[in-house]
Amino acid sequence: MPAPSTPSVSELPVPDHAALPDPNTFLRQHVREGLSRPFKTLSSMYFYDDEGSRLFQQIMALPEYYPTRTEFGLLTHHRAAISQALRPQDPAESFFLLELGAGDGLKTKILLRELLETGASFTYVPVDISAAALEGLAASLRAELPDLRVEPVVADYADALRLMAGRPGRKAVLFLGSNIGNFLPADRHQFLLDLAQPLTPDDRLLIGFDLQKDPRRIRAAYDDTQGVTAAFNFNLLHRLNRELGADFDLDHWQHYTDYDPLDGAVRSFLVSARAQTVQFKALNWTVDFRAWEMIHTENSYKFTQSSINQLAEEAGLQVANFFTDEQDFFADVVLRIKN
Repeated sequence: MPAPSTPSVSELPVPDHAALPDPNTFLRQHVREGLSRPFKTLSSMYFYDDEGSRLFQQIMALPEYYPTRTEFGLLTHHRAAISQALRPQDPAESFFLLELGAGDGLKTKILLRELLETGASFTYVPVDISAAALEGLAASLRAELPDLRVEPVVADYADALRLMAGRPGRKAVLFLGSNIGNFLPADRHQFLLDLAQPLTPDDRLLIGFDLQKDPRRIRAAYDDTQGVTAAFNFNLLHRLNRELGADFDLDHWQHYTDYDPLDGAVRSFLVSARAQTVQFKALNWTVDFRAWEMIHTENSYKFTQSSINQLAEEAGLQVANFFTDEQDFFADVVLRIKN
């Protein structure tokens, strides 16, 4: 069915806030579990409160931080070929373009414009657990791309894919950025299995992979000279102070990042510069830190073409198209169910 000429934005469900748990419940549980481990850890998912999101916008504009602008250039250069790889062979056949974690849609709009300009019949389905984020994206799309058919889905990724699996037509699933690199290897494997499970041989996945390159360039991207990345890491402690009544003294903490070319992992840490005890009033709990003890806060894995092929193979997928930039810094890879 051709896309309508007027915008069609699905009504977003309104959460019953009275029925929702305290939003800090999961944070409390996570902090207790993560800071009780022999090697303390906190998830990077908790970076992104309002201030963390603002700082990350600054990071993406830094000269050292190449991933965002590189993928933007890659998508711009290869937009026709990528769009062709995602749409059905029959140009008149309708399909769904699902995006997992769409954010502000800046990079995705490159593909959306290309598909609209070439007469593709499709519905864009941005997926996020945040209704507010999707409402903001839908509003910007109404203003910028009024002919686009949009059906926002407030759900986690797995639920959204299962929901869409029952609908006829090709599903092209986008997971842009280098988000796949934030998973630990076992979690990454399970994530790809979960993505692949509801797909048919006609469906497609487009996933962004940051590639291995000069290790000094990679490390600099996560430890910039202006200290914005350090502020982003420290903001996690600010958040714990504010939301859990912790008393982290940031004068006695350091940001540390390293890159290991052997496994392709950037790892970020918060380092206790002295022996200290931190109280969490909201938890009625204290945590002791040794001098130079670390809290592991983030992984960012980098890949090679052969490692991407292996990841796909292990998840029952195969590479259909491999698009990269002129420096081979980044790849957007189209995957399909293995024949």
